Amino acid sequence: MREYEITRKFKLMYETFDHTADLGLRIEAATLEKLFEEAARGITAQIVENVAAISPTEEVTIEKQGTETDYLLFDWLDELIYQYEVCHRVFAEFEIKLTAEGFTATLRGEPIDREKHLLSHEVKAVTYHGFVVEQTEHGWRAELILDI
Repeated sequence: MREYEITRKFKLMYETFDHTADLGLRIEAATLEKLFEEAARGITAQIVENVAAISPTEEVTIEKQGTETDYLLFDWLDELIYQYEVCHRVFAEFEIKLTAEGFTATLRGEPIDREKHLLSHEVKAVTYHGFVVEQTEHGWRAELILDI
């Protein structure tokens, strides 16, 4: 335990500890657009155990602006978590169109039905820690850590 004196009256005490509330995800794809789509499938598979039960009955379009590939992927995955957490939707189909200004994504899925969809992990966030997006000789690769 570390102890620091802030003023003569108060002491601040804290300690750090390790925890295992994270999950690593590695994605590979031939193109950058396919990398975005596969990353979405990877996160969805962490949220919903039976992904095949998701029906593509509703369509949502998402647009993000930006030029940095890693930040665009981060924002894309963050948006998927938002759709799950706030809008209570899960998706089975993903189409990404990257442009010089950002991307447009078309998602097809449905509202969460706890009787139909077997929920696995509660994915809270994508972390910047260990976040990598890189072009390889075979296409693209990303590594990321999910806070679960």
